Amino acid sequence: MADKRMLMRSVSGANTPSIASATTALAANASRSSFSIQNLGTNALYIRLGAGATTSVFHYALKAASVNDDGTGGSISQSEAVVFTGLVSIAGINPRYVVVETS
Repeated sequence: MADKRMLMRSVSGANTPSIASATTALAANASRSSFSIQNLGTNALYIRLGAGATTSVFHYALKAASVNDDGTGGSISQSEAVVFTGLVSIAGINPRYVVVETS
C-alpha cells in the first residue's frame, strides 16, 4: 500500500467567494495554489482551462443544480500536484457559479 502523508502549507491569500456570471471565472495568476468552481445554476456549466469556453469547446462539464444555489451542482477543484495557473473561462446558458482561489 502506498505511503500517504498529509501536506500542509500556509496560504498567503484567498479571494472572497462570490456568485458570478462573467465568462472569465479566474484571471491568470502565477501564484495560484488552488482553486475550485461549483455550478450554482440550473443549467450545465462548461469550464475551459484557457480563454474561449463554449458549450462545445471545454475541458469540464459541471452538472446543473436542482434549483439555483442549492449546493447540488457539479464542482471541480485543483489543489494538489500541478495547479493550472492560467485564465479559466466558463460558458453555459445563464451561467451561475461560485469560485474560490488561493495563492
